[in-house]
Amino acid sequence: MSQPYESLQEKCRTLRLAETAKELPSLLREAEAKGWTYHEFIHEFLSHEMRCRERKNSERLMKWAEFPEALTFENFRLEEQTAIGEKQLNILKQLSWVDEYFTLIMMGPTGVGKTHLSTALGIHAIERGYQVSFISMDRLIYVLKSREYISKSKTRYNRIIKSDLIIIDDVMYMAYEPQDAHLFFQFIYEMYDKAAFILTSNKGPGEWGKFLGDTTLTTAILDRLLHRSEILTFSEEQDSIRMKYRKALFNNQGVES
Repeated sequence: MSQPYESLQEKCRTLRLAETAKELPSLLREAEAKGWTYHEFIHEFLSHEMRCRERKNSERLMKWAEFPEALTFENFRLEEQTAIGEKQLNILKQLSWVDEYFTLIMMGPTGVGKTHLSTALGIHAIERGYQVSFISMDRLIYVLKSREYISKSKTRYNRIIKSDLIIIDDVMYMAYEPQDAHLFFQFIYEMYDKAAFILTSNKGPGEWGKFLGDTTLTTAILDRLLHRSEILTFSEEQDSIRMKYRKALFNNQGVES
């Protein structure tokens, strides 16, 4: 006995199959047209729901990550990098280092691709179901200081500590107050063996003590971050990729009278 589409769609919604409920009429018409067996129909029905859920989950994770830009591997200029080669990049794309709570430290001057590479790895991880957070160190310190009394900071903090991969951009960009340095240490201590990290900085770990103002605290932070780590050094001599491929308003034409 055939059931009207509306009745079947309502049952789908009751079972929380909302995405497939919308597509059910066209799925049924396709099944009739192609003579699908019961097994084939159920397979297509469930596959459609899974694809929709994966897409929505990926969209939600991208929103939560708060990347400043959706920078991917498609426009990452590997041939111009000094810090990493194709073999190393393929190893990073496997993401086993995320499961093992590794820290990647990307060091080098501004504009050479540190943020692009870290973002591309983060988006790649999201596409494979990992939860990722991207945040600058300045913003992280603000979130840590304000999470108890600002609801937006509390929400952001809760998403960060649930992440599988935490990307902290512009680490040690400026000097920090002692209380800020202690908050950063407490955060690293809390997340040690709970998440993988990517840190981008134009300062080497040996210089971080000057910005935190506490050698002992810096040593404790580095002890945890460097326990399982890889350091990618972008050459000081490397030209700024951002400037090299910038868009010019006047197309580099001289001024004409």
